[in-house]
Amino acid sequence: MNGEPKSAPDSSWPQPRPKLLITVTEDWAFCSHRLPTAFAARDAGYDVVVAARMSDHQERIEALGFRTVPWAIKRESQNPFSELSALLDLIRIYKAERPMVCYHVALKAIMYGSIAARIAGVKGVVNLFSGLGVVFISNTLKFRLIRRAITPFLRWAHKPPGFRLQVQNKDDRAFLNNLGISTPEQTDLVPGSGLDLENFSETPEPTHEPPVAILVARMLWDKGIGELAQAARILKQRNVALRIVLVGAPDPANPASIPQHQIKTWVDDGVLEWWGRREDVAEILKQSHIAVLPSYREGIPRSLLEAAAVGRPMVAFDVPGCKDLIQNDKNGFLVPFQDATALANALEKLATDPDLRKRLGHQARLDVERTYSADAIRARIRDILIAIKPS
Repeated sequence: MNGEPKSAPDSSWPQPRPKLLITVTEDWAFCSHRLPTAFAARDAGYDVVVAARMSDHQERIEALGFRTVPWAIKRESQNPFSELSALLDLIRIYKAERPMVCYHVALKAIMYGSIAARIAGVKGVVNLFSGLGVVFISNTLKFRLIRRAITPFLRWAHKPPGFRLQVQNKDDRAFLNNLGISTPEQTDLVPGSGLDLENFSETPEPTHEPPVAILVARMLWDKGIGELAQAARILKQRNVALRIVLVGAPDPANPASIPQHQIKTWVDDGVLEWWGRREDVAEILKQSHIAVLPSYREGIPRSLLEAAAVGRPMVAFDVPGCKDLIQNDKNGFLVPFQDATALANALEKLATDPDLRKRLGHQARLDVERTYSADAIRARIRDILIAIKPS
């Protein structure tokens, strides 16, 4: 939830309260995905500090009661001198803050944070793979070489007994355990980052025609947007009345980012609509009829969780993360990986059957309430953090 935590902090810790440092590359990423984690840490009795590149969200983080430490990191950088500078800055931060536990989010923070923690003598570390990302998804030569280079490092990073791996779905857990990066005993499965069900309330679909299918994501090729454009062309040829809307912005820091001119081409061709980056995602979803995210791989797809909470049926590829959330023909449809025709068929089925949308969407809401709410996730993370008591 985005407000103050309801439960009192755990009182079993000696005073002063132990410090937990959450390390993430961007302050906006902390605000969008890690607030339940921060509240869970506070519930568990920790003093929470956030290290990130600080831009537009620092005041909001501090207003919620979390101290911030600016980290001189450039997520998009591939300059070795810039990267070394970021690592040295993080080591400086860890030595100054002396946290009892560090919580690292995503690959770059995991790599640099694990080194800094070892050098600074931090005994408790949680490394969260919120998804495997392009480094593990792509089979291009470049990323195969990167995987080969970083896998031994990640094994080293999880050797100490106080270092734990956290993942969001069973496939990621099996994949990383099979690589020897961690063991099942060192790996915690937490399904998602937690969703504020008060903000994303179940809402009847709008009455306007034609229906609207919305994809909310960064504009990346590995979110399946290219295949969605192909599916949209198929539906247009079939004269299916369905608006397909992209909500999100390109991410130049990501090698899978879609050029803006490509998006403009799809819009000019009348295939897709593009609304850019929006902050009012809950309200946008309430004006939609279908949620679609043909991603290549996810941790737990937050945009689909948000749509499910609003009561919208989901369509996605049958891939890790998405298949953990979607039950075929119960709360949405899973289609074969990279199959644009199957994607078009699923969207057409939902576009032309309001009763089916209503049935699947209501079940989607029930599933989110049971497993993926902020309260449920926060309780799970709280238990994990209470159990970490480094010697």
